[in-house]
Amino acid sequence: MTDKAARPGRSRRRFTVDALFTDTRPQATGVTDLVNAKEIELGRIEPDPDQPRTVFDEERLEELAASIRLEGLLQPIVVRYDGARDVYVIVHGERRWRASQIAGQKTIPALVREVPEERRLVQQLMENVVRDDLNAVDRAAALRALREQLGDVSWEQVAETVGIRRSRLFQLLGTEKLPAEAQEDIQRGRLSEKQSRALQGLPETRQNALRQLIVDTEMPAATASRLARAFKALPIENDDDPEVVREALGHLYELVEPATPEALQGQTRAVFDAIRAGSADNMASLLAAPKFDPNRMTKELAALARTLSRVDARKLADDPGTGEMLRSLRDALDALLEES
Repeated sequence: MTDKAARPGRSRRRFTVDALFTDTRPQATGVTDLVNAKEIELGRIEPDPDQPRTVFDEERLEELAASIRLEGLLQPIVVRYDGARDVYVIVHGERRWRASQIAGQKTIPALVREVPEERRLVQQLMENVVRDDLNAVDRAAALRALREQLGDVSWEQVAETVGIRRSRLFQLLGTEKLPAEAQEDIQRGRLSEKQSRALQGLPETRQNALRQLIVDTEMPAATASRLARAFKALPIENDDDPEVVREALGHLYELVEPATPEALQGQTRAVFDAIRAGSADNMASLLAAPKFDPNRMTKELAALARTLSRVDARKLADDPGTGEMLRSLRDALDALLEES
């Protein structure tokens, strides 16, 4: 036989069209090209009107735009194609799309996915619920919409679906009970969700007063919680008068965060008064006072003794504030010793 193909031990190598175009380089091992990855003109893309996010922080958009100008967009957005209108509609990534417009980009990398309508909203809602950069008010609205989309299932099922704790779910839902001004502050980033927890359970007049004080002073959430507990228990005449309520809160806040030496003296006298009256627990809670520690007290008493050793008793008359503080200290100690 003269046909080379028929010789024993030899076989004809066959090539397919796919093999001819296969990337055989080492970096291609374990890598699959995506047929739905596109670079799309920004003008052919539009936001989804059902997107749960309702507020976009302009300052953060500018920051993202600056990053895009320097490094480009690091993560593609996800879109779906609307054949009836010949446009691409955003599924995920409207913030990146907006920032790319601000950055002056002409196109944007995108993954095109055909998601059934009944699953599209669920996916959008789930993504928005678990994202940290979405404000708590919009996340709460997304949770409620997701529950409806799932057929009014229990909140436990909603929490399980999005992978968050039940307690965390109800923390987010609690923001929907806040006054409109507080919800807007959360959406605009002026009030954090943790700070807003201090407002819950207060009458609306007190909520508004405390909300404004938290925003104005950038008060830490822990301080706001302590202040809220004391504020809730504080008797106020004309509790419906916003000005009276704000004034009462201002006096209470001076006890927590004294801004002047006079305010610090007022805080100290209030503590001594509480000790004498046997109601120091509430004051200690308000001021986040540490638990009693004999060693710490010994050190602080030693420091006070060294200071008092330098006091000229004849000059106390010229400094009535110091004299009054010392008398308050004496009375507080007498009360403690009598109890013991």
